[in-house]
Amino acid sequence: MQHKNTEDLSLSVNYLTTSEVADYLRLKERKVYDLVRQGQIPCSRVTGKLLFPRQQIDLWVLNHLEGDQAQRQPPPAVVAGSQDPLLEWAIRESRSDLASLFHGSGDGVSRLLEGRAMVAGVHLLDPDSGQYNQPNLLGLGGVKDLVVLRWAIRRQGLLIPVDNPLGITGLADLAHPKIRVAHRQPGAGAARLLTHLLSKAGIKPASIDWAAHPSLNEDDLALSVLQGEADVGLGVEAAARRQQLGFIPLYDEQFDLMMHRRSYFEPSMQALLAFTRQPRFAQRAEALGGYDIRQMGEVLYNA
Repeated sequence: MQHKNTEDLSLSVNYLTTSEVADYLRLKERKVYDLVRQGQIPCSRVTGKLLFPRQQIDLWVLNHLEGDQAQRQPPPAVVAGSQDPLLEWAIRESRSDLASLFHGSGDGVSRLLEGRAMVAGVHLLDPDSGQYNQPNLLGLGGVKDLVVLRWAIRRQGLLIPVDNPLGITGLADLAHPKIRVAHRQPGAGAARLLTHLLSKAGIKPASIDWAAHPSLNEDDLALSVLQGEADVGLGVEAAARRQQLGFIPLYDEQFDLMMHRRSYFEPSMQALLAFTRQPRFAQRAEALGGYDIRQMGEVLYNA
């Protein structure tokens, strides 16, 4: 008896053929080909063969079933939430016509709820469960068409001057009276993670010499350390590399994209997602450092 290899099994589980998607949607194959030609149905072409990602087909069906809701005025083509160097670069390079407004994960969730952004980039840890980006814990449980996509697993750690003049080796050093610590604004994912890590280490926030003002994004925090306004801060490895800082890894976190289902099918969002499948995207992620993009685009939540 012959057995399918792992790659074949993965394809059969995650993708539908033209005949399978026609049966699934109760359409004739000719209609499916028409939808493909018109760019109205998600599909990929592999060695000349059409394959239909199962998760995206389910999103497409639900989006069409929502009727009037799907026809509402779309939110502005803005990606809000937490700044991510790889996401920021991809928005620009994909020519997706998306704008960015990065004021932290909490701000992104608020803008998504209020219809002031199309997408929210979020990395909010629930310290009790250890899980990230749980809609019901972020006030998004009542959003009936919410979709959450994996963007990347990112490495968080301590950003320090490259010569490390104060000899910082880990989290415990943050409580040293001569070390000034850069910090993010309340509601930012990095602020929540740092609070969690300090609690686990038994370090009281009141014992830390915090920088005078919060850093509003990853680049601001890295520049605060680079320019000597702070001696150390918690941020992503990519930000450390971009500013040629030293980096002490501490935690691997989940960074996800949240949006309404109808937004997933907007041309701007599809352009961004299509760009992530290009080889140069993976090359950029490798060059930036601290990214695991193997789950990129995976649907984690579909209300």
